[in-house]
Amino acid sequence: MSNVSYYTEEGLQKLKDELKDMETVQRPKISQQIADARDKGDLSENAEYDAAKEAQGLLEAKIAKLKEIVSNARIIDESQLDTSKALILSKVRIKNLANKMEMTYTLVSAKEADLKTGKISVESPIGKGLLGKSVGDKAEIQVPTGKITFEILEISR
Repeated sequence: MSNVSYYTEEGLQKLKDELKDMETVQRPKISQQIADARDKGDLSENAEYDAAKEAQGLLEAKIAKLKEIVSNARIIDESQLDTSKALILSKVRIKNLANKMEMTYTLVSAKEADLKTGKISVESPIGKGLLGKSVGDKAEIQVPTGKITFEILEISR
């Protein structure tokens, strides 16, 4: 079952770099640990060998998952996006109507989300609530602490 995910060029490149590191750096390192542990003798009572084999299994699972994500990833063509609505890659300035606080977020895919840099996932409650809204719209969003109403002040790319 393929789950197509949309990424910026930068986000997709980070995934590819992470995959390359796993395959070319981490995989040989674990293989070496297995070989070193095997050289120490009896494998039935060798905790180092068991730990290295378990680490290898976890790494291979991560590699397979990341390969699937990369193969189903699509780069977003920003020139084709409607700038009148909040969509993925939109920079949205919003105002919390309860406390009058203004915030600016960039809507991105879940893998690229980073709240410290103002990037929120389109799968988060706030991201979902903002999708499809236009400037001047009010978005009532259910968050874990209750409902928050935001007004969309500006949408840009």
